[in-house]
Amino acid sequence: MKINAHTITIDGIDKEILRFLMDDARKPILQIAHKIGISGAAIHQRLRKLENSGVISGSKFIVDAKALGYKTMAFVGIYLDIASRNPETVKELKKIPEVLECHYTTGNWSILIKIICRDNEHLMQLLNTKIQAIAGVSRTETFISLDQQIERQIQL
Repeated sequence: MKINAHTITIDGIDKEILRFLMDDARKPILQIAHKIGISGAAIHQRLRKLENSGVISGSKFIVDAKALGYKTMAFVGIYLDIASRNPETVKELKKIPEVLECHYTTGNWSILIKIICRDNEHLMQLLNTKIQAIAGVSRTETFISLDQQIERQIQL
C-alpha cells in the first residue's frame, strides 16, 4: 500500500483480501489466507494498515428493511430558503430515524435525502410533520423508488 498526498494505492493482495471481505465480512481470516497463499498474521497486518489509512472502516450487518415492514423508499430533494441554513437543517434531519442518507448537492435542491417508510401514508406523515416542519425548509420534491435495481460497492 502506498499513501500519496490525496490518494491511497493498494496492491493486488490487498485487493484480493478486500474482495473476499466485501463478499462476506464474516469469512474466516485463515480461509482467506489459505486461498491467497499468505499467513493469517499477514492478512491481519494488512487489514490493520487498510483500516488505519481509512480505506476500510469496519464491518456491518445489513438489515432487510422490507422484512421489518418498511416497504417505501423515497428520495427527497429539499429546498432551503437560504443556503446558510444547511448545518441546522442537517442537524434536525439526523434526529429523524427514517433518514438513511443525506447529501449536500448541486442543482435545484440544497439537500437530497434517502428515507425509508412503512408505506405511503407514513411517508406523507413524515414529510408533513417532520421534514417540512424544519425551519428553513421552503419546500420538498419527493421521488418514490419502485425498485432498487443495483446496489454495490466500488469494484476492486
